[in-house]
Amino acid sequence: MRPLSRRTCLTGLTGGLALSIFRPVAATASSSLSFDEFYSSFSPLGLEFSDKIKTLTGEPVAIKGFMAPPLKAEAQFFVLTQIPMALCPFCSTDADWPENILVVYLGRKQTFTRPNQLIEARGMLERGSWTDPDTGFVSQLRLREARYDLA
Repeated sequence: MRPLSRRTCLTGLTGGLALSIFRPVAATASSSLSFDEFYSSFSPLGLEFSDKIKTLTGEPVAIKGFMAPPLKAEAQFFVLTQIPMALCPFCSTDADWPENILVVYLGRKQTFTRPNQLIEARGMLERGSWTDPDTGFVSQLRLREARYDLA
């Protein structure tokens, strides 16, 4: 058996001994979220966020859905919907805007995808009324510093 030295410890050559204490800590895994888990009740005062949303506020989450057609091609945000939308919801006055939406603010620009393509968005969950200073768009739920991949 080889003598234990600093070099063999750091390179993992001590008979398969892996010292995980020298490895960087992985990012916290995202909690999974679904559109059906957004609200706990509907009342005369409006929608009430679920306990899961309240618990996950400020935490990284992952959610699958569909990208609504963006407001403009160079936008750094989009709206994630539970069902595919063929038309821009901002551009049609008679379109019913779905109750279950999530605004996704990208951490970096990404190319937008087709509205019928299932994607998974990941980011930090925010809740509460907020108005985007650039667009005037008001949201109740948002993902910040987000990214998405095809699901």
